[in-house]
Amino acid sequence: MTPRPPARRARRTLLAALVAASVAVPVAAEARPSAVPAPAPTALPSLRSVTPAALDGRYAAVRRDILAAERAADAHGDHRRAAALEVMAGPGRHFLSFDGRDGGRSAEVVGDLSRADRIAVLVPGSDTGPEKYGRLRAGATALAERLGARSAVVAWLGYRTPATASAEVLTPGRADMAAGELRTFVAGLRRAAPRARTSVLCHSYGSVVCGRAASGLDVADLVLYGSPGTGAPDVAALHTRATVWAGRATGDWVGDVPHTRLELPFTTLGFGTDPVSPAFGAHLFAAGDGGHSDYLKPGSVPLDSIARIVTGHGRA
Repeated sequence: MTPRPPARRARRTLLAALVAASVAVPVAAEARPSAVPAPAPTALPSLRSVTPAALDGRYAAVRRDILAAERAADAHGDHRRAAALEVMAGPGRHFLSFDGRDGGRSAEVVGDLSRADRIAVLVPGSDTGPEKYGRLRAGATALAERLGARSAVVAWLGYRTPATASAEVLTPGRADMAAGELRTFVAGLRRAAPRARTSVLCHSYGSVVCGRAASGLDVADLVLYGSPGTGAPDVAALHTRATVWAGRATGDWVGDVPHTRLELPFTTLGFGTDPVSPAFGAHLFAAGDGGHSDYLKPGSVPLDSIARIVTGHGRA
């Protein structure tokens, strides 16, 4: 039998993954939390200043919104969601925004935003929501501690992330909806803190969001890690003035994902060029030998690499 060309094998593998994910969707939907009612959040003005007074008032208002969503979840009988929201509203937590509807949206600051000379915005990947928010928060905390004083990390959960076991995770649909929200958020942050060096860090499916938003992000760096691709064939196609970085740990299963892109009648399947390949053209950083969720693990090689990039000391 004549061996199939590599491109054809990759397409067949990706199509098989789509079929498997499509079969898994009903099961995953049953396992995921149901839509939980939540009140509309307080109508807050645009972020115009990061003075302590402005931030304290905003943090207090958003905390009240989280507590209101907690009460609604508890009354609905979703005690898991209620417990997660209770933790999010805990002492010392600082949220710039929160909306408990449609799966939940939030933006949390770790560090002192009012004094920050460098700001990192984390864009998470699949399966991130209030019930699993602890993973995103832990990464933000580890990075903030590594960066030290005069730094702030913003955990931006500004979109409804796809489930890992779903067909949506193989298409740019959720990313297309999230890109505008990310641009708006970063633009507001830049207006409020124009002197801070700002970087956007994009994990897994979050890098697809960043790829869609890249041309409208006025930031110093775009950092892609654990990325299945951005939807763009190379860095030039992102149309960004930011320095684009990419890293992948040797133990990350994303390295086995076929890096191809198929145009289908109603959607696009796959995200194209591997961001750590020479063809993509990103600056590579050391990412160690961890797994897909280990990039911001305390003491890890990739955490150190990413911290250097955020501070402007990356090794290009």
